[in-house]
This record gives sequence, C-alpha cells and structure tokens, in this order.
Amino acid sequence: MIVGLRGNIIYKEPSFVHIEVSGVVYEVFISLQSFSAIRGDEVKLFTSHIIREDAQLLYGFMELSEKKLFERLIKINGVGPKVAMAICSTYTPAQFGVIINNKDMNGVKKVPGIGPKSAGRILVELSGFDAQLASSQSEETNSSFNQASEALESLGFKKEKISDALSKCDLSGDTASLVKEALKLLKTI
Repeated sequence: MIVGLRGNIIYKEPSFVHIEVSGVVYEVFISLQSFSAIRGDEVKLFTSHIIREDAQLLYGFMELSEKKLFERLIKINGVGPKVAMAICSTYTPAQFGVIINNKDMNGVKKVPGIGPKSAGRILVELSGFDAQLASSQSEETNSSFNQASEALESLGFKKEKISDALSKCDLSGDTASLVKEALKLLKTI
C-alpha cells in the first residue's frame, strides 16, 4: 500500500500530477485544493492507493485531513473516488465539516455529480463524523466556525445561507472576523 510520495513534479494539471520518485513516475489524482497548494517542483503528498480489478489508482492530498475526508467518503455506498474528489475540490475539510454540522443539503448538492439522494445519504452517513473532520484541522478553527454560525443564526439568518457564506470565508480568522466576513457575503445573497 502506497501511503505517501515525495518527489519532483514532472507534469501537472488541475486533476492530476506526475511525480518522479527515485526514477519511477507515478500518476497521482489530486483535488483542486491540493493543486492550488502545490508550490515549486518538489512535493510531498499523502496518498490513498485504490486497487481495482482493472487499475491501481493513487489519489494525493497535501493535507492529512483531506485524505481522511476522502477515505471516509469512499466508504459511503454510492460514493466513489470521483465524487469524493469532487467534494475535496469544492470544499476544504473544515468547510465540509460545517456543512455536515448544519445538515446543509444544498451545500452538499453544490458539488458536481451529487443529487438529492446522494446528498441525503452523505449527510446521514457523516452526521457524527463532522467533529472528526474539523478536529483534524485546528480546534480553534472548528470552535470559531461553530461560534460564528451560532452568532449568525441568532441574528436571524437561515442555516443554509450561513453555511454557504461561511464556506466562502477565510479559515484562518477568529470568530469576530468570520462573522464580519460572512455578514458581508450574506448582504449580497
């Protein structure tokens, strides 16, 4: 089982990279989040190695939390690696944790390839998993997101709109800055 690769990128596209490791070139499928995080020619990726009857596929992630999310998603009946990568490309693990925590069906349906039935199944299957998703990010980020969500809810905004706005906010901010940024976005919605 290949769980990680460190090497030089010899070819890169938004959906995959070719990495040379000790003379062997691996094709690794990546999310848009990982694609935008790759800087320079040398890279270290956490990988998920999927062996099928007709292929051996590597999926790579810059962050361990993204790999954990991917591996949890592919265990859900009806969610394959392509849909899991679409989720990882659309949301960071912390953003997706907020969507799961708020039971935001529309947030899940925004991911290409996910309809109402699949979105409902994902929400049910991951209902207890959102804390794990967010805790693999920092505890402070999770706490800030939850507090910002509660603050916006107390102001009368609906959970769906709150989740949508918070998913577009900067993850590194504290509660106050998240609320301010989300309020600006909520005014335009």
